[in-house]
Amino acid sequence: MILSDKNIKEAINRGDITIEPFDERYLQPASVDLHLDKHFLIFDTKSNYVIDPKKPMDGMMKEFMIDNKQPFVLHPGEFALGLIYEITGVSSRYVGRLEGKSSVGRMGMLIHVTAGFLDPGNSLKMTLELHNTANMPILLYYKMPIAQMAFEELSSECQKPYSREIGSKYVGDTKPRASQMWKNFIK
Repeated sequence: MILSDKNIKEAINRGDITIEPFDERYLQPASVDLHLDKHFLIFDTKSNYVIDPKKPMDGMMKEFMIDNKQPFVLHPGEFALGLIYEITGVSSRYVGRLEGKSSVGRMGMLIHVTAGFLDPGNSLKMTLELHNTANMPILLYYKMPIAQMAFEELSSECQKPYSREIGSKYVGDTKPRASQMWKNFIK
């Protein structure tokens, strides 16, 4: 069941949900609005010609940073990794589901390709998999509202929360990281 605004506030007060910084004015009826951070990664297509999921990709991406005056320009068809400004976490009793804001979608912006799930036990700046489907560049501004997080309670507390001990790859991230898919091929 998706939590209502009342239940989200109760879970925050208990520490089952954390949002830092949290501002109650961004609380919606069944979600919390989240904002764009300043760090981005884009593929370096001049030095790389193919993505091989069996190989580390960290060196294939270039880092960009914006500020209050300089937006990030995402061109039509372009892909970039970005971040949510707020550190968002859930206890081992909850999950979070990240969705784009309607206003962002109406510009042709996808905020995640597949990874919109906050696993039980994780707390991080959620990664955005940004893709511009519009036929014009889109300017992305530091701290602009870009997403919303809905929360759900599990049927019971999970036995193995998201952690390095179970092989989780993106525990506590605070900067965008290239895909770690290659670790799935290591036996």
